[in-house]
Amino acid sequence: MNTDLTLHQRRRDPTAQELAGVPWLKVLSPDHCARAVSELKVSDAMPGDYVCRVGRPVTYWFGVVEGLLKMSTDNAQGQTMTYTGMPPGGWFGEGTALKRESYRYNIQALRRSIVAGLPVDTFHWLLDHSIGFNRFVMNQLNERLAQFIAAREIDRLTNPDVRVARSLAALFNPVLYPGVGEVLRITQQELAYLVGLSRQRVNEALAALEAQSTIRVEYGGLRILDLDALRSSLFSRVA
Repeated sequence: MNTDLTLHQRRRDPTAQELAGVPWLKVLSPDHCARAVSELKVSDAMPGDYVCRVGRPVTYWFGVVEGLLKMSTDNAQGQTMTYTGMPPGGWFGEGTALKRESYRYNIQALRRSIVAGLPVDTFHWLLDHSIGFNRFVMNQLNERLAQFIAAREIDRLTNPDVRVARSLAALFNPVLYPGVGEVLRITQQELAYLVGLSRQRVNEALAALEAQSTIRVEYGGLRILDLDALRSSLFSRVA
């Protein structure tokens, strides 16, 4: 792969395995699915590549087939605020695509990732013709709203262990990120970027959560043992 090319220039047709990782294709009729598949493109994003940038017009509705992205914005002082991570199975930007407006956030690859894109015109065509697709997008919007309300709450938390717990719970959302399953492939440094803490402090928080039998740290990732506990306010008492 030529890394000198832009992400758009690297686009290609998806493989059968990559198509299997697109959750909303399953809700389409055969005819609608065939049209969507013919329009879908995937691209190999390298660490640091921008999938979306503030102020750029929307051209695709994007999803993560493999890897990890982050959603963030920069304020006037140059400080970065990270809203959430985007693990496999996650599709994002449906609100921007619906309104055909410019992006108000950046989406950047934290590691080598495979990103899928559906042209925004095809996105609107499916909205006009597919009830199943409409329901999928409505569920996305509903879950996304809840996610950002929770993210606002996380920003106000002073307990680092709770911040890590709630941030992990968000990444294991089965509606927004059906490709994650029970194991999230993420490094402690990547989690530190998303949570806004040092790698050392994240490591301490993970150890505390593991001691509570809520997660298990495995090679290359984290296994969830008790998702409800991660989401629960009981973790406000984690020391």
